[in-house]
Amino acid sequence: MRYMLLIYSEEAAMMNAPKEQAQQMLAAYGAYTEALHKSGVWLAGDRLKPTQATTSVRLADGKTNVLDGPYADTKEQLAGFYMIEVADIDTAIEWAARCPGASVGTIEVRPIWEMAEYAAGK
Repeated sequence: MRYMLLIYSEEAAMMNAPKEQAQQMLAAYGAYTEALHKSGVWLAGDRLKPTQATTSVRLADGKTNVLDGPYADTKEQLAGFYMIEVADIDTAIEWAARCPGASVGTIEVRPIWEMAEYAAGK
């Protein structure tokens, strides 16, 4: 099964972290990404730019509304993601727990709704 590991963290804390701490976190992510690759579960992943670069789009009454910035103001922001393919949710949770972001934020583990499942109404 494919899963998204959605990485949420406090953007302001990350942006204001001391240089040494930021370098350590980047190194930890590099090692984590390498482990995902070596295990064969990695499908995709990337870091996202800060929320100031966000554009939110909503359709209301047939009109497109475009807003600068994120839709919701929250304590933690979506900072990045990994898409992995593993046997089950327990394995996905194990990988999420190993993610460096789990120590400073939240990793949301979400199964991907496969098109075959969707078409079959599951």
